[in-house]
Amino acid sequence: MKSFIHKIYLIILLIVVPQTFSLAQCAMCRASVENNVSNGDTTVGAGLNMGILYLFVAPYLLAAVIGFLWYRNSRKKKVVPA
Repeated sequence: MKSFIHKIYLIILLIVVPQTFSLAQCAMCRASVENNVSNGDTTVGAGLNMGILYLFVAPYLLAAVIGFLWYRNSRKKKVVPA
């Protein structure tokens, strides 16, 4: 049981810590994009949009992988003797 709790703490730590560092960059990114768009450069905006899509997909992908591993592990435990 302690191993399970340690794994949960590790997962939470790995999910929460990177987000705190990424929140500090929001104002800088917005200012940079506004400056570039006002100067006529639209490639930065497209790159920012791809970054937003990447951040949108990542949690769902993580949840899908965890769900698949959980499902596979539960099927291994349900082996019925013939």
